[in-house]
Amino acid sequence: MTTPTTQSRTLGHEEVPATMRASVLKRQGDIAMETLPVPKPDADQVLVQVAAVGVCGSDVHYYEHGRIGDYVVDHPLILGHELSGRIAAVGSDVNPARLGKRVAVEPQRPCRKCKECKSGRYNLCPDIEFFATPPIDGAFAEYVSIQSDFAYDIPDSVSDEAAALIEPLSVGLWACERAEIRPGSRVLIAGAGPIGIIAAQAARAFGATEIYITDIAEDRLAFALKHGATHALNARTDSVEGLDVDAFIDASGAPQAVRSGIKALGPAGRAILVGLGADDVEIPVSFIQNREIWLSGVFRYTNTWPLAIQLIADGKVNLDVLVTGKFNLAESEQALTAGKQPGQLKAVVYPGR
Repeated sequence: MTTPTTQSRTLGHEEVPATMRASVLKRQGDIAMETLPVPKPDADQVLVQVAAVGVCGSDVHYYEHGRIGDYVVDHPLILGHELSGRIAAVGSDVNPARLGKRVAVEPQRPCRKCKECKSGRYNLCPDIEFFATPPIDGAFAEYVSIQSDFAYDIPDSVSDEAAALIEPLSVGLWACERAEIRPGSRVLIAGAGPIGIIAAQAARAFGATEIYITDIAEDRLAFALKHGATHALNARTDSVEGLDVDAFIDASGAPQAVRSGIKALGPAGRAILVGLGADDVEIPVSFIQNREIWLSGVFRYTNTWPLAIQLIADGKVNLDVLVTGKFNLAESEQALTAGKQPGQLKAVVYPGR
């Protein structure tokens, strides 16, 4: 993510090696292990020895299709952007007291100078660099560098896995903020995959009292009922139209789920689109107009890590229950295909193994 331009300080008597192992996407469907130089942190950065990396749907999409929209894998790319680790070295402007700290990493680097950044919407920065989004390398590697303020200290009570999954939790928290969920809210979530279940837990933490979730997989619906949702509906047989909920969060990307979810909203309800699906979807425009529905997409997040860490530490969100597959770095390709197996929710890669 950066070039080795500044000196850094390393942890105690441990020397950071000159090279590291990385799992590299060479091209669509082709993963290879490589030995690469360890990045040297810039003055304002820390070097993180990666402990755990969650596999995201975008990683799978790049592996299977070689692109997402305008982002094309036309050069070798290291996948993985949900990560935690330990600070192994710090840049010259970073307090050396940070050495050895366990951290959760917010995997993006905004410019901090543009209109969007200065307005607090740094997720919309036109020049943002985001891990595992071409051409920026990600975290299926033993080390990464990141700006010091985007590496958040975590308490001992937060596992490496949960710390890594703060990234998808941040998507759920940002969706709930955009949906203006508050105590007493009634919420509908489409899709009981990892993001849907995380959104349900986030909605509950925000005070929602009724949380409906839909899916076509009964095992995922049953899991969601144990971990955030209050009502589970099978999308094949159960209609959601007329629920008159306050907020709808789509975590499925399915066009029919989007249309039905919007029609489940009460007057002045808020529809939030999170799931990656078709580029163009038909929506019920007259329904939106007549009820003054507020419709928004979600593009990552801003300033969510402190809240996420607190919610996990307080036991209000449980991310460890989502981990259903554990893989070492050489098994990254297996991790990317694990989601196709029955009962799988979240695969985690451990670069140190």
